[in-house]
Amino acid sequence: MTEAMGLPPVLRAFVAEKLIESLDSPDESALSAKWKKEVRRRCAEVDSGAVKLHDAGAVFAKAYASLA
Repeated sequence: MTEAMGLPPVLRAFVAEKLIESLDSPDESALSAKWKKEVRRRCAEVDSGAVKLHDAGAVFAKAYASLA
């Protein structure tokens, strides 16, 4: 909690929004067959190196810097 409170206001708002949204989300274990197939496809792309992953911290920093 201390870590979250140390975030800039924009990031705290983002985290709060996601937490609130999670309260209204349906049970995540009930994924449709189509979504399960998509998850497997994306995991296979990551495992094979077909896609380039980016550090989440860097992506969010860039996004929030563009808002300032």
